[in-house]
Amino acid sequence: MKMMQTDKEYAEALFMLAAEEQKIEQYTEYLNTISALIRENPDYTDFLSSPAIPLEERLKAIDDAFDETMPEYIVSFLKLLCENGHIRSLNECISEFKKLVMVISNKAVANVYSAIELTDEQKNALCEKLSKITGKVIQPVYTVDESLIGGVKIEIEGKTYDGSIKHRLYDVKDVII
Repeated sequence: MKMMQTDKEYAEALFMLAAEEQKIEQYTEYLNTISALIRENPDYTDFLSSPAIPLEERLKAIDDAFDETMPEYIVSFLKLLCENGHIRSLNECISEFKKLVMVISNKAVANVYSAIELTDEQKNALCEKLSKITGKVIQPVYTVDESLIGGVKIEIEGKTYDGSIKHRLYDVKDVII
């Protein structure tokens, strides 16, 4: 739990800098780029977090990799994570940063699971309804999950709305047993 709080604190600090500079969108793009690079090169995180490698060498590696392409605050953010032994939490920090962006822009991600592919008309109607319920602009992520048998299951802002047949069958089972 403590690590999650630390991730939030780092993300909030970077977010405040981005907001102060009025570059939230650009910072988000930079963080997406860094996240993709880290995913493609998982050994890089191992290198940056290795106590066997002198800190100066690890910080120089960050400068060499990002100094030319990233703003000073982003590079400083990466160095701070490295210096304080939190570089392995980089993806969690980026995730927390993105959550703050969603809050400030009044947006919410809705993970929508359906047994079959929804039509464009169904998708539009669902987004409209979710916008009315939440009061936010909905960014849907659609996934086909045949195990639902029918209906939809929606996860949004930590809440789950399960209108799937699979869920209803479980409810019936609980009543019978």
